Amino acid sequence: PLAAPKPAAPAKPKGPTPQPWESELTARLKARFGAAILEASTFLGQNYFVVEAAQIEEICFFLRDDEQYNMLADLTAVDYPKKDKRFEVIYQLYSFPKNERLRVKAAVADKEPISTVVKVWIGANWLEREAYDMFGIPFAGHPDLRRILLPEDWQGFPLRKDHHILQQDDQWVRENLNIESGQ
Repeated sequence: PLAAPKPAAPAKPKGPTPQPWESELTARLKARFGAAILEASTFLGQNYFVVEAAQIEEICFFLRDDEQYNMLADLTAVDYPKKDKRFEVIYQLYSFPKNERLRVKAAVADKEPISTVVKVWIGANWLEREAYDMFGIPFAGHPDLRRILLPEDWQGFPLRKDHHILQQDDQWVRENLNIESGQ
């Protein structure tokens, strides 16, 4: 008689996946901010929090003052156009005393402001201006929120996924460079 076929093994993930992250830091953050801490995970040894955007400034002050993440190494954003909150603002923090990195993410919808963290780390000034210039993310309370890389009269935000790679502000190019296309 024929042997019964073996059941198919469950499919393995195609690559590494984020794992829940539990630590003393996650416990302190969850105790202090409760439901504003949406996720604490680690991915390939990189720890991160996903937090409510409405509390980003308070959370950043806590991380700087109480947890010694005294440097904002970078601030950037990612565009997920199919999500309700299409932008994820990402803060890359570093603690000199602990020699540790930490990532903090907060999601915002198109045109939804997120509080500036310039009062927490002065270096956020130009980084937030760049995120505004490239993605159109408004930072509420920013001392000088204006374009930093593109001309003030530039139309659109080049790092949005709906901004086609070949698209240019043709009118600006014609008026300022006296050519038909920037391509």
